[in-house]
Amino acid sequence: MKRAVIVAKGNVQRVGYRDMVEKIASKLELTGFVENLKPRSVRIVAEGEEKILSMFVTQVKIEEHPIVPVSVEEIDVKFGAATREFEYFEIKRGDPQEELGERMDTAGALLYRSVELGNKSVSIGNKMLEKQDAMLEKQDAMLEKQDTHTSILVEKMDAHTQILTDLRDQTQQNFEILDVKYGRISENMERVIDEMRDERRESRESINGLTDAILKLAERR
Repeated sequence: MKRAVIVAKGNVQRVGYRDMVEKIASKLELTGFVENLKPRSVRIVAEGEEKILSMFVTQVKIEEHPIVPVSVEEIDVKFGAATREFEYFEIKRGDPQEELGERMDTAGALLYRSVELGNKSVSIGNKMLEKQDAMLEKQDAMLEKQDTHTSILVEKMDAHTQILTDLRDQTQQNFEILDVKYGRISENMERVIDEMRDERRESRESINGLTDAILKLAERR
């Protein structure tokens, strides 16, 4: 067991520093006390295992706190033998009027810090909203470009569709013309074939008649 006598200097009074020290000591299961020293320092007497005391010294050297304006600028530590006179770790209070004033100062510091953090949060929120607005503007610009590209693409597709429609109509018209022409040719060919058949029949009849006449003439001779 060892004893550590610590004197912390800086902004350590009327800001809730003793309460922080008491919580750290209780968590590490140390015994002893913490008290204010005039004019503006704090004395800490703690007993426990040497390794735990070293951790305690490091943790109570609070250079900056996120909520209250605690700032330990200088710390003096002296180690010695433990007396085992303490049962627990406590805060030694001073004059009640002085303690009340310190409590009020601590509350005021907390309130001020809360307002300050609130203002920072609002500022951060405004910056985030500005970034969000900028992102939305970029998104709108991208959507506008996309709409323009889509409109151009639709116009091109409409033009291609019209070309294909015109080609289809022209092809259909050409086929209709071909049907008419080939229909006429087919009719003419059928008429020619019929005429050739008639001529062939007439020729055959003429040849048969001529043949019969020749045979009859031959018989008479």
